[in-house]
Amino acid sequence: MGETSADIKLEHVAEIVQARIFIGGSKSETNRLLLLQALYPQLPLENISDSEDSLLMKKALSAKDSVIDIHHAGTAMRFLTAYFAMQENREVVLTGSSRMKQRPIGILVAALKALGADISYEENVGYPPLRIKGKKLIGNQLSIPANVSSQYITALLLIAPQLENGLELQLEGEITSAPYLQMTLRLLNQIGVQTIFENNLIQVFPLQQPSTIHHPPIKIESDWTSVSYFYSIVALSKPGTQLTLSSFHQNSLQGDSFLTEIYQSFGVQTQFDKNTIILAKTHQQPTTINQQLKDHPDLAQTIAVTCFGLGIGCQLTGLHTLKIKETDRLKALQNELTKLGAEVTITDDSLTLAASTVIEPNQKIATYNDHRMAMAFAPLALKVPVEIENPTVVCKSYPNFWNDLQKIGFQISSSQ
Repeated sequence: MGETSADIKLEHVAEIVQARIFIGGSKSETNRLLLLQALYPQLPLENISDSEDSLLMKKALSAKDSVIDIHHAGTAMRFLTAYFAMQENREVVLTGSSRMKQRPIGILVAALKALGADISYEENVGYPPLRIKGKKLIGNQLSIPANVSSQYITALLLIAPQLENGLELQLEGEITSAPYLQMTLRLLNQIGVQTIFENNLIQVFPLQQPSTIHHPPIKIESDWTSVSYFYSIVALSKPGTQLTLSSFHQNSLQGDSFLTEIYQSFGVQTQFDKNTIILAKTHQQPTTINQQLKDHPDLAQTIAVTCFGLGIGCQLTGLHTLKIKETDRLKALQNELTKLGAEVTITDDSLTLAASTVIEPNQKIATYNDHRMAMAFAPLALKVPVEIENPTVVCKSYPNFWNDLQKIGFQISSSQ
């Protein structure tokens, strides 16, 4: 996936074709379970995500190299930092892309050091690359800010069952992305780990006799964040439009299944039928959207673009973690929506979009090496032709995205 890939043009499509789309396994579930499988090899997995992030995670876990490059994979950077910290007698340098070297990791490193880890910074303090000398971790009590990336906290929770005395983790302040922490704990529970999450205290108990684990295969659910783009497509479509997508559960582990409620406000109804969901557009049309997204920050780009495409205003809050993603997503959203004629204001925590009935056609959307920028803006082709720079960036989470759009009637060609 290179930054020099040919740009593409999405022609204006008047309506979508009814089709059944299979969405690949959840990246969030896959990356957690891959790390657990590395710790407990008897754990069989099915429907592993084919995303670039998950492929990089899997490759890194099996690598024997002394330098491991995870490129843009932020989840892998956080999870592998914790994993390699406890691999006794193993020394690695964990590095990534130039953007990865700008993404902070100091809070996680400090927490691991408090457990006894030996980690040092190869370049700038608080940022990758990291030199990690694996050793037995002996600590079992930590305190960490609750409003940081949930991936820092999850990284600690995933290795906790391997600690001799487990882990007591006190979260200080208001918790960000709580559903992702709940997902991690429920996956731990599935493999037999006892956990307690009360108020802001998480306890993970050591897994007794881990070598004897014989678990039935865990089938990973399809990715709810990936399906958000189809919710946006249906929201921007004519009443009566339907799409069928699989494979999803009504009692999902994934916090972004909250989509079903959010997009009901946009007139998108969700019907569960066994392991499929049927999305249907009604005549309902909101006038404005006010949404707190601290538990669902990966949906912010999709929701903002949906609102713009419908000509309605929105105020999205709880977005402070977006500044340290693949790009500063708040600034990127402001830049690209403004190109299209939007009036957007941002703070460190929020985005406000004014209602507008004008969408400038044939604008080239920069993706900033961020997969979610490319996918969030693609549904606007239901309103005007739009161009997308570096479209292969979607491989990070959803390699088949453009093919799946073509299945439902999108016309995609190379941009000249």
